[in-house]
Amino acid sequence: MIASAAFCTAMFEPISALHYFRILTSDASSIPLLEAAASIAVDAYPTLDVQATLSEVDGLASELAKRCKSGHTDHERLQLALRFFYGEMGFSGNTDNYYDRENSYLHRVLQTRRGIPITLAVLFVELARSVGLQVEGVSFPGHFMVKATLKEGVVVIDPFTGESLDRAELGARAAAFGLRPERLLNPASNQQILIRMLNNLQAIHTQHGDKELIDQVNARLQILQGESIH
Repeated sequence: MIASAAFCTAMFEPISALHYFRILTSDASSIPLLEAAASIAVDAYPTLDVQATLSEVDGLASELAKRCKSGHTDHERLQLALRFFYGEMGFSGNTDNYYDRENSYLHRVLQTRRGIPITLAVLFVELARSVGLQVEGVSFPGHFMVKATLKEGVVVIDPFTGESLDRAELGARAAAFGLRPERLLNPASNQQILIRMLNNLQAIHTQHGDKELIDQVNARLQILQGESIH
């Protein structure tokens, strides 16, 4: 009986944060982005309840669904989603402390309503998709974007402000990299989004000389980059 009890204890031993991340990202074609992105914060917050973060987003999605009952077209639902996220809920870019590592942790962005383009985009995309919109993150160089493909046309949104960008503005931003905007608006895969989030954190931790967090970020990057990124 003692041996059996020990076996049961071992079976129910919690998995490590890194192993959990490895499981979530094992199939690059079906990574649950919100959960994987939320789990990154466990490095700095070891007792974080990731499922509670997901539940909070589910709650926001339920509220957004109520607001979107009056939206009869894609464009109307997109406007309602933007109004809910940036207006009613008060999410915005952290202009006061852009390079604070808290901006890269989804549970903290939910608490403070402040983030950087990529974390705000992850949350907005999740909510917008919950009301049937076709929205995707875009790894635009220097500044992550959101692209909404509507029946009425394509809308590109700056997730830092919630504002849509016209062709002239997109052209100006793309010209800084010597490219046309069409070349820069391909959807980012969930794997690519996680890598970009981790690269941001790696730079922040390096600036602050936090070796333990650097090592944890590098371990996650190694898992994601185990196969070529295209």
